[in-house]
Amino acid sequence: MSDRAPAVERWLAWRYLATRQREGFVSFIAIFSLIGVALGVATLIVVLSVMGGFRQQLLGRIIGMNGHVVITAPGGVVQATAELLEKLRDTPGVRAVRPALERQALVAANGLTRGAMLRGVRADDLLTRDIVTRNIVHGELGAFGTRPGVVMGDRLRQILNVSAGDKVTLVTHRLNENGTIAPRYSDYDVLASFMTRRYEFDGALLFVPLEMLQEDLEYGHNAVSSIDLELADPAAGPRVARELRRSLSRDDLKISDWLGLNARFVGALQVERVMMFVILTLIVVVAAMNVVASFTMLVRVKRGSIAILRTMGATTPTIVHAFFLAAAAVGLVGTAVGTALGLLICANMPSIGRLLAMITGASGGGNAEVDFITSMPVRVQAFEVVTIVGVAILLSLAAAAYPAWRSTRVEPVEGLRYE
Repeated sequence: MSDRAPAVERWLAWRYLATRQREGFVSFIAIFSLIGVALGVATLIVVLSVMGGFRQQLLGRIIGMNGHVVITAPGGVVQATAELLEKLRDTPGVRAVRPALERQALVAANGLTRGAMLRGVRADDLLTRDIVTRNIVHGELGAFGTRPGVVMGDRLRQILNVSAGDKVTLVTHRLNENGTIAPRYSDYDVLASFMTRRYEFDGALLFVPLEMLQEDLEYGHNAVSSIDLELADPAAGPRVARELRRSLSRDDLKISDWLGLNARFVGALQVERVMMFVILTLIVVVAAMNVVASFTMLVRVKRGSIAILRTMGATTPTIVHAFFLAAAAVGLVGTAVGTALGLLICANMPSIGRLLAMITGASGGGNAEVDFITSMPVRVQAFEVVTIVGVAILLSLAAAAYPAWRSTRVEPVEGLRYE
């Protein structure tokens, strides 16, 4: 309520909100309208924050294993010359340049064979890839690149029943001079394993020293399948990709950004986010309709009081402002309470997630998919919270306008007839 409102209007608004015998039921409805607004706002904040947390984790796993900008070649092999790599490093916004060589292969150990994706990378590039280094669950990365050794997804390690120090055989292929395909076998030590909680990485990805994989596949020293660029600002991916296309001007290179490569997935997340906001906003709309109903009833109950005030000289704006302030107070207080409740729940969401997992018996127990859901990641964005509060306030003020207008329809004679 505004400090500029006359004292009499604020006093009347408070009187209309106070519980009396005759209008006690109306005040009861107003209280539950306040609770409805608060729960609607809190639900919006919590759900959108949790969705934002899951979205950030999912995109982090997609981007973290790949680059924000990816450079490939139509023929499948990019010549990562020192000149090209230096030019990419000098591009504004580029934080790291990581050439990689990917090939499908078979991995064999203990009589078991599985299909896998080999990714040859430089040792420094692997050691600075946070999604791997922060999720090592078995072994150590220190010896990577110094001897034939692989770092694999932990699911694949468990399937092959190997541990750090054991050997695995990588089965690749090469094309003979007569055009036939011959298998090529290479033995590597298992150095470490990682758990990103994304199945396609944890169950089928192996990192191999780049130079060793190039030698096994009989590729040149500069031959790679892609060059990944890590940017300081992931959102700048499309812009950096456009600048590189213009500056490099090479038809033998295909430059893509992570948003373009994952357009359908990112678009689906965005549509889901907008639709969830619209659907949950209906909770606040329903609560606002309750405010309209309760204060419209209050106007009918207070017809006699309105008539007396009018005969005593109270102006129509005074009556309108009093009812508007009373109805708006319910929505504004409900919005404030809901915002505080939503932020409080978000701050304690990890504990709430563990409690729910304990109650439902859905504790992960090493299951990556279950752990991902029960971890309840939360990302509270100030813009979203401000938008939710703004929408709730607008709905509350709109709901307060109708009862205030109805109060002007009360004629003193009609209001005093039954008093």
